[in-house]
Amino acid sequence: MSDVALIENLVKKHAELRTEIAKVIVGQDEVVQQVLLSIFSGGHSLLIGVPGLAKTLMVNTIAKALGLDFKRIQFTPDLMPSDILGSEILDENRKFKFIKGPVFTNILLADEINRTPPKTQAALLEAMQERAVTVAGHHYKLDKPYFVLATQNPIEQEGTYPLPEAQLDRFMFAINLEYPSFQEEVDVVKSTTTDVQKTVNPLFNAAEISEIQQVIRRIPVPDNVIEYAVRLVGKTRPGKEASDFVQNYIDWGAGPRASQNLILAAKTHAAVQGKFSPDIENVQAVAIGILRHRIIRNYKAEAEGIAAEQIIKNLF
Repeated sequence: MSDVALIENLVKKHAELRTEIAKVIVGQDEVVQQVLLSIFSGGHSLLIGVPGLAKTLMVNTIAKALGLDFKRIQFTPDLMPSDILGSEILDENRKFKFIKGPVFTNILLADEINRTPPKTQAALLEAMQERAVTVAGHHYKLDKPYFVLATQNPIEQEGTYPLPEAQLDRFMFAINLEYPSFQEEVDVVKSTTTDVQKTVNPLFNAAEISEIQQVIRRIPVPDNVIEYAVRLVGKTRPGKEASDFVQNYIDWGAGPRASQNLILAAKTHAAVQGKFSPDIENVQAVAIGILRHRIIRNYKAEAEGIAAEQIIKNLF
């Protein structure tokens, strides 16, 4: 199938996919859209939201609709790297045998990733970056496509191990989950307190998603769009050329990985809308999710209640 036909097919199937997910997930359109963009771009996402906003259900539903294998790890302070990567055991023939851990899947939900010590966080982040794990000197490749969706609870910060900036940078999107509106909550309660079970039909398979990821990388991008993305990321860095607004409210700006992710996500955003090349509007549409966790606000911004989103919109 030609690239043009693949993208036209993606537009149709993306619309069907949203309908399929909406059978189970009420509202949260923006969140679902960003998670799908992240999967089709080949990135990972960090979901930030209070408990009970259907984060686990959402990922499970998306995995079913995409026809992918799904596993979940609940991170706790005593979780060890071997609990997620797997370990070697002696079998009945007194030979070492590797038992794969939950990291060997297509979609991995890392629940409350900030509850586990840095040693275990680092083990998962190697798997995210290299898409491979090393256990007892042996190298094991992970299945493709591979997508990690980590969640963080922004309320209880006692006894947590916040992800360092270098690790946050490995997530393509940081997605904030908000409480549902009154009508959405009414619909949630109506649909979840009966005995009716909704079935989600798989619309893709792993090979198709890997093919889509390759096609998206082949989409051409005009130079002015790339320059706009790089300039936008550059504006977040305080320094001689930064605006007064950035100098006043930001300690550290985004790195080059932000520019790469902006272009990849803009390509995917354009593709699911049926466009064969992204423009500046596509870059702006994905900028907040990609830059939100990469800019570090200073004390003044926090004291004055200036949110990261507000700073990013000011840069457009």
